[in-house]
Amino acid sequence: REAQAHRLCPPRGSGSSLEPEERSMEPPAAPEEEEEEEGAVPLSVAPGPVGCQLFGYVGIEAVLDQMKIKTMKTGFEFNIMVVGQSGLGKSTMVNTLFKSKVSRKSSQPGQEERIPKTVQLQSITHVIEEKGVKMKLTVTDTPGFGDQINNENCWDPIIKYINEQYEKYLREEILITRKRKIPDTRVHGCVYFVPPTGHWLRPLDLEFMRRLSKIVNVVPVIAKADTLTLEERAEFKQRIQEDLKTHAISVYPQEDFDQDPEDRALNDRIREKIPFAVVGADQEHQVNGKRVLGRKTKWGIIEVENPAHCEFPLLRDLLIRSHLQDLKDITHNVHYESYRVRRLNESNRLG
Repeated sequence: REAQAHRLCPPRGSGSSLEPEERSMEPPAAPEEEEEEEGAVPLSVAPGPVGCQLFGYVGIEAVLDQMKIKTMKTGFEFNIMVVGQSGLGKSTMVNTLFKSKVSRKSSQPGQEERIPKTVQLQSITHVIEEKGVKMKLTVTDTPGFGDQINNENCWDPIIKYINEQYEKYLREEILITRKRKIPDTRVHGCVYFVPPTGHWLRPLDLEFMRRLSKIVNVVPVIAKADTLTLEERAEFKQRIQEDLKTHAISVYPQEDFDQDPEDRALNDRIREKIPFAVVGADQEHQVNGKRVLGRKTKWGIIEVENPAHCEFPLLRDLLIRSHLQDLKDITHNVHYESYRVRRLNESNRLG
């Protein structure tokens, strides 16, 4: 009987055809379970090497093309505010910046300009397109700012306007059924025009930038810089930088928001140049066989886009070519977020 049973149930490892079926029905051995439980990280969730090499083309880079196509279809919004006294060339500068008539003149030639008694905000919206990319540009002008004998609290209408745009966006955002794309009228950048006095910043300039830098990205520029010599311009810029540092005024790009080392190095070079000494012009002139934007004077033509003549190219690169998206990100993640937190805390206290 023992020999017959041995023939029917051969020992393991004998190579019988019944062996695979018997193994498949058996549960895993206990020692193997203990070894898996003692392992620090399971094999299935172990972190992979950084920069893993692919064996073939996957198509991950096509994500950038998808984002570009979607942006070109939907377009994007950019809202800029210009603040300064009358006659500093705010409208001309905006027209030069975007190379189009996006900002109206305050008065017609030959007509006497009537200075408003209070600060009146005027917004003009245009859709401009370049190489298939559409941008909805809103320019907000502030005629009447700093033109009165008593300029006390002349920044209040500007602060009110900026907060109203935050409030409008917040109301759309907290709706139960909100729009897929909320219209963005928030001010992404405020260009403040400093008169080319060659001395120090006025109390009006300091107070305005101190208050506005807390709720919006402020970019100071020296208007009509061609009225200063190169030596006067360099000395005036140094005095303005000292004033901003003494009064703890943080203009854009803010040093506190630099996270990437490369961004910090780039922004440090920009901060050394701020405020930009700019010259605006909306007329073309012939220079060495080329048509250039510039202002014609008795001693020659001041080329707006020539870095040796003025720092307008630096301002254009900052606002459009290199930091436009960063202006929008800081507006949304810092300034608007601060307003949103404050408003929701007020609502909770009232509730």
